[in-house]
Amino acid sequence: MGPLPCDRRKDRSSANAPVPPFPAEVCERPDGMGPPLPRLFEPVKDVPVRTSFWQCGGVIDPIPDGEGNALRLVELRREIDERELEFSRLAAEFDKTDWWDAEGFNTAADWIRLNCHMNSHAVWNAFAVGAREHDMPATTAAMRAGEIGFAHVATMARTAVEVGGAFDEDKLLPLAIAYSPGKFFHKCIHYRHAVDAEGYSRDQEKLVEERGLRLNTAQDGCLLISGLLDPVGGAAVRTALEPLAQPSGAHDDRSREQRYADALVELSTAGRPAEIQVTATIETLKGMAGAAAAEMEFSLPISSATVRRLACDCSVTRVLLSEDSNVIDVGRSKRLVDGALRKALAVRDKHCQWPGCERPASWCDGHHIVHWVEGGETNLANCLLLCKRHHRMAHEGGWRLVRVNGRVVPVAPTITFGLPRVADDSARAPAGAV
Repeated sequence: MGPLPCDRRKDRSSANAPVPPFPAEVCERPDGMGPPLPRLFEPVKDVPVRTSFWQCGGVIDPIPDGEGNALRLVELRREIDERELEFSRLAAEFDKTDWWDAEGFNTAADWIRLNCHMNSHAVWNAFAVGAREHDMPATTAAMRAGEIGFAHVATMARTAVEVGGAFDEDKLLPLAIAYSPGKFFHKCIHYRHAVDAEGYSRDQEKLVEERGLRLNTAQDGCLLISGLLDPVGGAAVRTALEPLAQPSGAHDDRSREQRYADALVELSTAGRPAEIQVTATIETLKGMAGAAAAEMEFSLPISSATVRRLACDCSVTRVLLSEDSNVIDVGRSKRLVDGALRKALAVRDKHCQWPGCERPASWCDGHHIVHWVEGGETNLANCLLLCKRHHRMAHEGGWRLVRVNGRVVPVAPTITFGLPRVADDSARAPAGAV
């Protein structure tokens, strides 16, 4: 802490000159204006380098050595990353033994979680890195060189596990070096979609099957809400809640949790529709091989099949990009099943048009029989109502709907969607289908 302005006396002959006690001395004004001012307090001398506010009589700690701390932080992080890599090797080797079984644990992961005080995500990272390190020599070398961290290595290993033989370290490592761990994670999701779009879509469907919401009334009458939503459903809820959950002003002292609770009640009573924005390339929308996944706010990237389903829904704004990421289209209204067309569909169809389903029109989405990206028109003849489940089946599930003599006929996919695979040709499109 430097001397106060009133300490800079012109007649001071030495920095160690004795300082007369207050009030025997006055000091000059720093601006040279007006009469001298009495000294208000004595300068603090010989204060330890690290001492508390109270120990030094009211003087705040000196500023820490920022550069030294920064260098040490980087050094420590590299040491920790190296230890993480070593731990991963040992974890993979430990998994091959039966020692954890003899100790009464179901899996090696359970033993490590308990005895190493780790969460499941960290244990899974360790197993993935230990199992696939031999496939990532350049990645581990980049970590030792300080170009990436263990978080990048873990994401790389998880991707290698998920895509199997399609894993290409040469394509992913430059992305790991260029991006933060969080951004690199999203890049790996796009990579997985590019090499295995069907597998990615199936995994997303598993998340849909895991969805659930529990509503329980407590003894005091409060409603307890808990559950799990798939990425698309979760994004729809967050998109609807976020605008309503913002602070109402400078004097809004509600917690974030309270604002979300109020937003949910307001949404339920006011009926404010949510509009989700999906950003995708035209190649993704067409389901072309090697295309990246699509981006959606408040969600992880979604599959091309999910994009095609959402593109039928008037509550979704589509932003289409060219290969060089230039915007070429922003959800033209002529492609939306809304307004008068939506009302006409409700009057004509009355419920979901999947054979045997009678979910009411208010629960349904508008669906293009021939998707507009394939030249289908947005009109009454080419559209029908499908409930959420059957709309997913028509896109993510690979089913196709055709009209035969005015009747809607579902055509089974080449992959199963929770149903046994059809071995004969009975599920092929009937003759005369349009």
